[in-house]
Amino acid sequence: MSTGKNIIEIGKNTIRMEAAAVAALVDLLDGQFEKAVELIFACKGRLVISGIGKSAIIAQKIVATLNSTGTPAIFLHAADAIHGDLGMVQEQDVVLIISKSGESPEVKMLLSFIRNFGNPLIGMVGNLQSVLARQSDIVLNTTISQEACLNNLAPTSSTTTQMVMGDALAITLMEMRGFGSEDFAKFHPGGTLGKKLYLRVQDLYIHNEQPKVGIGTSLQGVIMEITSRRLGATAVTNEAGDLLGIITDGDLRRMLEKNAVQDAITAKEIMTLHPKTIQAEALAIEALDLMRNHDITQLVVTNGTRYLGFIHLHDLIREGII
Repeated sequence: MSTGKNIIEIGKNTIRMEAAAVAALVDLLDGQFEKAVELIFACKGRLVISGIGKSAIIAQKIVATLNSTGTPAIFLHAADAIHGDLGMVQEQDVVLIISKSGESPEVKMLLSFIRNFGNPLIGMVGNLQSVLARQSDIVLNTTISQEACLNNLAPTSSTTTQMVMGDALAITLMEMRGFGSEDFAKFHPGGTLGKKLYLRVQDLYIHNEQPKVGIGTSLQGVIMEITSRRLGATAVTNEAGDLLGIITDGDLRRMLEKNAVQDAITAKEIMTLHPKTIQAEALAIEALDLMRNHDITQLVVTNGTRYLGFIHLHDLIREGII
């Protein structure tokens, strides 16, 4: 039975071996990779990715990454392909088959059908002497020296390099398409990631109270406004609605500590000039960055110089942005 020290060392060694396999992949990228990217980029159909066993699982991950970064792709299981699913392959599609050995019976059978269809074929393979490598129009070399498995059997380093090669394809294609954050947001509308990419300040502040006072508002009026609106602050505006300053709970406490006579005090004497603001159309994640950078919990929302309302840290927490 392994001791705790041995367990940790086995884990570290596995990581080292897979990291070395990925590092070696850099030197395997050549003109074939460039041809594969150009072929997929020019494709009028989809990239159909197939494999068997663990390679099939990697194929599904690569398909997901490609679809989310602007390259249409579908998964075709090599075993299912020969039982009716070949109908998924259309005339304008490019086919990518993933296999370590390139000699699996299902892969060999699939190869013959794809060659008959006439679709361009890319092989991602770890054996350059295999049937898959010989029959592919383009070969992506994912050869490894050894699996991380003690017996050099369990797909470990090989599947890691396949996934990394798939990521290299996806990111290269993404940059060639000029695929930016707005495009990414369209494909990721759900969950925290989607919200970070599309949720804007204007979607949140409108649900809050909009406390405001005039520059001549009395101290009592300021306190009543802050208390009734329950945001811990109020904006100070002119008659046109332009932002002049802000008064927070903290400003009130500091003023009360310093002033014994309070009857003549107005908003003008209490307010903080040039408060931190954010435009309504800004992303909510930008509001969070501002709050973090200035160690504050709320921002005044504006449209130009016009006061609109407040966005609070609690709004971002409630939406799952943090």
